[in-house]
Amino acid sequence: MMKTILAINLITLLQALLLIAVTAVTVGVFIANRVIRRRTRLHARETGFTNQMFQEALKNSKNNVLLWNTREGRIDQLYGDMLPFDTINENQWRQHVHPEDLDQALGYLHDLKDGKIQSADFYYRWNYEFDEAKPPRWGYFNNTSRAEYLPDHDKPVNIISTLTDESDIRNAQREEQEIAERFRLIFEQSIIGMSFYSPQGRLLDANKGMRDICHFDSDVDDAFFSNTSMFDLPPFNELVNRDRPEELWVCYQSIIPERDIHDYLEIHLHPIYDDLGNIIYLSIAVRNVTEERELYLKTRQNDIQLRKANEEIQQYETELRYLMENCQMQPWRISLDRDCIEFYKDLTTIDKSFPLKQMPAIFPDQEDDFVKSLADTATTISQPLTHVIQVNPVINGKYDEPQWVQINSIPEYDEHGRLKGSFGIWRNIQGLMRKQEQLKRETGRANDSGHQKSVFLANMTHEIRTPLNAIVGFSDLLQMVDDLDQKRELIRIIHNNCDMLLRLINDILVMSSVDSTGLELIPETIDFSREFDTICQSLAQRVEEPTVEFQKENPLPSLVINIDISRIQQVITNFVTNAVKYTHQGHIRVGYEVRQATESSDSHPATRQLYVYCEDTGSGIPEEAQTRIFERFVKLNDFVQGTGLGLSICKAIIEKCGGEIGVRSTVDQGSTFWFYIPIEEKAGETA
Repeated sequence: MMKTILAINLITLLQALLLIAVTAVTVGVFIANRVIRRRTRLHARETGFTNQMFQEALKNSKNNVLLWNTREGRIDQLYGDMLPFDTINENQWRQHVHPEDLDQALGYLHDLKDGKIQSADFYYRWNYEFDEAKPPRWGYFNNTSRAEYLPDHDKPVNIISTLTDESDIRNAQREEQEIAERFRLIFEQSIIGMSFYSPQGRLLDANKGMRDICHFDSDVDDAFFSNTSMFDLPPFNELVNRDRPEELWVCYQSIIPERDIHDYLEIHLHPIYDDLGNIIYLSIAVRNVTEERELYLKTRQNDIQLRKANEEIQQYETELRYLMENCQMQPWRISLDRDCIEFYKDLTTIDKSFPLKQMPAIFPDQEDDFVKSLADTATTISQPLTHVIQVNPVINGKYDEPQWVQINSIPEYDEHGRLKGSFGIWRNIQGLMRKQEQLKRETGRANDSGHQKSVFLANMTHEIRTPLNAIVGFSDLLQMVDDLDQKRELIRIIHNNCDMLLRLINDILVMSSVDSTGLELIPETIDFSREFDTICQSLAQRVEEPTVEFQKENPLPSLVINIDISRIQQVITNFVTNAVKYTHQGHIRVGYEVRQATESSDSHPATRQLYVYCEDTGSGIPEEAQTRIFERFVKLNDFVQGTGLGLSICKAIIEKCGGEIGVRSTVDQGSTFWFYIPIEEKAGETA
């Protein structure tokens, strides 16, 4: 019984414990359920908030989210308005991707499906328009795709693609590019040269106009201008402050030899500033105005010429009127319709008028062919006419006798080609006819001059024959003389005559060369002081009369100059030879000086002159003859041997040297022949 009671108590205890346990479990489950439900509601709220946050983020970012079901080949739109339906198949997707972007997009998607890559980023264009009857509406999408895997699977079950619509950005970029290209086209095709430089003066860009003006190497750049600072080129190196460039307008002749630029340019420099006032670019606009300038100058010159032409026309009309009124020229006209011949005071005022039948009576010589042809006036005046004939004073009443006139006329025709008359000028050439008579007289005088030349030739023949006869005669006599002193005298006479003959022939040859080819000078650098001593030593031998003293004045120890010494010696020799002929007592003095011709300045150095003179105490030259002695064939004394060419040759030599020649003389007191030539003194030794 006890066992039974114990058993019953044990069962009761167990039941109580079981009840307590069930109650505890029930309470625990209830509490846990409440906690779980509370957590679930909190998680749901958090998830809803997160979903709402992501949806707002997707909405604000204009994103589209597509889910690619790789097993079913279905594409679901999780978010966005990219698809008009919630679901499309892969074939529909392909039809709406731009053909140019399809291969690239499929390549990335296939690599994602095959598990080759886990993610991919790429662009493609998408056609929003699903109605095939309407034109496509393309949008630009930036696609970011990620593969979604299940555990223990090597290939994804889904591909989640987030597509960002960048159509607005792309369109804005395209519009900006189109605007930039439009401005680039305007910049490139502008007829004005334009370029941009950095604030430091380095070339950034230049349009075609600037490349053409500056002769660039290519259409891209130019080595010279790319490596040269703008501030080192004209006119900027002169007019612009490189530390703070300012606005500049200038018209400038730009000379850049490195680019063969020698043009007149109109240049505008414009600094471009940012918001803070700092220079970010330097804009330069250049226009080549060389042709415009030349056209302007030509136009200006044409205006000047036109103005001058108008002035000349007015002057011509005034002069013509003066000629008509005062210079014995008279317009005349024949009118066949009015059957008259008219003479005018000027171009419009009629002075006299005669019927055509009275026209022959105007001329004294009725037998002249022109007068006879007036019987058929129309035929005579139908051709241009020029004729010289005498006319009676009836034309011009201020003359009492017939006057020689030159008649000029040209025929006049109407619009139908019918001869209606002629118009021309009657010019009184009475004075011209007198000039012709005078010309005849002058021709006679010229013939006389030719006769004088013949006489000169005869005299010259005589001059040559005289020394030749002496040479031949005394040479023959020399063989028959045994006395040594007599032989020396004969040899001296022969030598003098040879020298005389040589001078005569030399004068003739020099004058012939002057007339044919012109006088030729061969300058050389010499010490004139030394050469002058040599010349005077030779000339002193020519003074043989004991009553005449030969004097030399050489003031300088050395004078190195560049002249033709042989020609100068020829002039000095001629001076002394003439002095010897006409001087029988006293002296013959030869000398020179160096004179200052002009004052020196920085731009014009001083000019120095060599002044040479020959002074004698001979017979002198009359004043009226002093102007003629330098002419050809002039001899003051026919009994003195010579050709009359020496001084004319001297004059030609000195004038060729750029100098002047002359004489000062008084009868019975002597003469001084002189010349001067410009010289340039040389330093150092003679050549």
